[in-house]
Amino acid sequence: MKYRDFTLNDFDAVIDLWKRAGLILSRSDTMEGLEKKLKRDSELFFVVEEDGRIIGAVMGCYDGRRGWINHLAVDPEYQGRNIGREIIMELEKRFKKLGCEKVNLLIEKNNCKVQGFYEKMGFKTDELIFMEKWI
Repeated sequence: MKYRDFTLNDFDAVIDLWKRAGLILSRSDTMEGLEKKLKRDSELFFVVEEDGRIIGAVMGCYDGRRGWINHLAVDPEYQGRNIGREIIMELEKRFKKLGCEKVNLLIEKNNCKVQGFYEKMGFKTDELIFMEKWI
């Protein structure tokens, strides 16, 4: 298994991975949207490869105060092998290197099966009201 930073050449493979893993993509998950992401903290957006095939990906973000985990996915054929756990640990190392002390994530209601995974990784539920607005 090898970690490497995401590049735009990975776009199709990563979009396919996210879909196969059951993630809900938004209108910002376009080539242009991910290109904008790479202009910020590109070192937090990485893929996991095995034998040249992308089997995992995560898009981390850091706003200078909080880290965010977005679109963490492991190929369904590779799930259950602790790859997701290792991705989280690698991302946390990268967050710490930037001075990040707290990491947040959101889970879509239709993807609540992953809640147990995140709880095992030390995440706790916090009762908040999430609001959003596309502009």
